[in-house]
Amino acid sequence: MNFLWTLAWAVIGTWLLAGCERPVTTAAPEATNQIGSVPTKVQPKLPTIKVWLGSQELVTEVARSDLQIRTGMMFRETMAENEAMIFVFDKPDYRAFWMKNVSVPLSCAYIDPGGVILEIHDMAPQETKPIESASDRIQFVLETKQGWFDRNKVSTGTVVRTERGSLAETFLRRR
Repeated sequence: MNFLWTLAWAVIGTWLLAGCERPVTTAAPEATNQIGSVPTKVQPKLPTIKVWLGSQELVTEVARSDLQIRTGMMFRETMAENEAMIFVFDKPDYRAFWMKNVSVPLSCAYIDPGGVILEIHDMAPQETKPIESASDRIQFVLETKQGWFDRNKVSTGTVVRTERGSLAETFLRRR
């Protein structure tokens, strides 16, 4: 009987860990020492889009590719007050972000497919322990300068939109 319980816990643990991702954003291929590894240098500035959270506007870099997501804000030295980075995933799932090689204190919002902020977390520079989402419905993650959400009175339940419409209309349309 103990063997069955051990096996069941091992399966559950593996299943839970399989949904975790440790994002970083786009860098040139030479920015990593091998495919799937941790990037070793800053990525160029990504294309931007205007994003609104209520009446608050952010100029937001868009990270969509695996390498862009893995690189994220690594090795960047600064972030302006009204700049952000949004990470776009193909489907909703549990997400986990870390701050390896990130020296700028950040806050992140875990956002569902409808563009609703479900969770907001502060992230400490250089922290390698991932901040895991409580929900498996996270399709977007928005990173800002730490404390931006509090300073701008943006909280969970806020809907995030872009200059092109909803997050789904902007990023999830079939091509």
